[in-house]
Amino acid sequence: MINTIYIEREIADHPRVRQICENFSDAVTIICERYGEVFNPKAQNFRLQKRRPALILARKHGGTVLKTPEGYGIGGNHNYYFSHMLNCIYDCRYCFLQGMYRSAHYVLFVNYEDFETAIVSKISEANGETIWFFSGYDCDSLALEPVTGFVDHMLPLFARHPNAFIELRTKSTQVRSLLRTKPLPNCVVAFSFTPKEISAALENGVPSVEKRIDAMVRLQRRGWRLGLRFDPMIYHEHYQAHYRRLFADLFQRLDSESLHSVTLGTFRLPVPYHRNILRLYPDEPLFATTLEPSNGMVSYKPPIRDEMIAFCEEELQRYVTPDICFSCSTL
Repeated sequence: MINTIYIEREIADHPRVRQICENFSDAVTIICERYGEVFNPKAQNFRLQKRRPALILARKHGGTVLKTPEGYGIGGNHNYYFSHMLNCIYDCRYCFLQGMYRSAHYVLFVNYEDFETAIVSKISEANGETIWFFSGYDCDSLALEPVTGFVDHMLPLFARHPNAFIELRTKSTQVRSLLRTKPLPNCVVAFSFTPKEISAALENGVPSVEKRIDAMVRLQRRGWRLGLRFDPMIYHEHYQAHYRRLFADLFQRLDSESLHSVTLGTFRLPVPYHRNILRLYPDEPLFATTLEPSNGMVSYKPPIRDEMIAFCEEELQRYVTPDICFSCSTL
């Protein structure tokens, strides 16, 4: 999967770097001074790089834990996010990352202890109040866990701080490390879904809906708290029938009473990201006439957006109570 690994010089001897390089012993390794030399140059072709992305091992300097955008969260008053990786191993046509970054390479920040220190600092500032941390904002929380071991490293921290909650957002079925771990009441493993018709058309490399449900069932039986994320919801012909069937398939196998939360959000992009993605996919029907700009974002026209939200909220009320359902209007 990984044929080339770039390594920042200052971390070349870091134990995690050595371990990862051992796991990809056939990969070409290249030393660089800073990951931005590889990741940030202009005139890169995201689509070409996505065919064979490299892995960049780097140190995160500052900004390890940041406040979430307004409207991002599941009911908490103190909300933060962190990204131990940039970019995702999956190739979802609607993903905002391809509009935000010039490069499709994966960046892994190996200084996990600095993330840990920043998280503890935010917990201290909360003075005992509940505080939320969201992983999976700029990457998939679990997809590369067998390589990174990041979640395995971080969960003991949250075990020591029961007032601090962590959401691991994923489309992956890489749950083996969680199944080996005692479930934490303050950890929510949140799986993202679109109907299987949309997943097959727009989510290249993502495990099937059925396989993700299987992973959720295994975690639920083990005692992990789970979340469902229907975000972004994609408008398309027969969307009502497709989302109705998706909900039925999920709740036929999951225990709805033990779910932690459900979130809904229609497809949306900041205007510059939309412009960049449109250059990559000028003929993609997803970005066609049902979208319009408003307040710096490109999203579905209000009648379509409101109709989708209303329909899905009504359908979900057949399975879950409204108090665990949340709408999200920001990235």
